[in-house]
Amino acid sequence: MYKGKSFFALIPARGGSKRLPKKNLLELGGKPLLAWTIEAGLKSHYIDAVCVSSDDDAILTLAEGYGIDTIRRPECLAGDTIDTFDVVAHALEQSAMQYDYIVLLQPTSPLREAHHIDAAIEQLHRHGADAVVSVCEMEHSPLWSNTLPENDSMEGFLDERFSHRRSQELPTYYRLNGAIYICNTVQLLQQKRFLIARNIVAYRMSRKVSVDIDEALDFQFAEFLLQTSTTV
Repeated sequence: MYKGKSFFALIPARGGSKRLPKKNLLELGGKPLLAWTIEAGLKSHYIDAVCVSSDDDAILTLAEGYGIDTIRRPECLAGDTIDTFDVVAHALEQSAMQYDYIVLLQPTSPLREAHHIDAAIEQLHRHGADAVVSVCEMEHSPLWSNTLPENDSMEGFLDERFSHRRSQELPTYYRLNGAIYICNTVQLLQQKRFLIARNIVAYRMSRKVSVDIDEALDFQFAEFLLQTSTTV
C-alpha cells in the first residue's frame, strides 16, 4: 500500500524457453533466476501481494516455497507467442482481491531490486500518473543504425545530419528495459496494455541493473556483474 493505493505484483514465468531452456529455474548467484524477482517483490515496502503465474510444476512449487500465491496457467496461455496482457487478465480473474495498480515484474530482470520497485511507485505518485514503465539509456544511438538491403550496400546508411557528429553530440535515447511495468488496473483492462496512451511516465534505471536475460550470453553477463560487484 502506498498513499492509500494497493499494488498487486504479478510475475509471469513460463516453463518453456527456446533460447535458454528452463531459464527461470537456472541457478544465478546461488539461487534460481525466478527467486531474484520473487524476493524483490516481497521486500518492496509498497506491494500488497506477490503472485507467480506459470504452466510449470517446478516453478509453481518454487514460488509456493516463498509463501506467495500462485496461478496455474491453462495450456492456451503457455506458448511463447502469448500476449502478456492475456496472462495478466487471467491472473486478475483468478484473484479474489481487487487492487488499484498492477505491477508486472518479469523474472528475466534479476538485478532489479525492491528499492527500484518502490522508487517507480513513488515516481507514479509524484507525477499523478496512471502508469510508469522502467527504461534505461541505450547502449548505442539508433541514429547510427539502419537496416541493410540484400546486397549489403551502405549507401545512404546514415542520415547526413548525424554521420559526422560525435556520439557525445547526439541526443540521448532510452529503451524499455523490461524490469518494471506498473499500471492502474482500470486503465490496463480498458486499453489492454501497460504502455497506455496517456498519463504515463518513465522510471529511469542504470544499464548495469537493466540486464534482461533472453539467451545464454545475457545470463553469463548477469553472472559476471554479480561476481564483480557487491551492490547492483
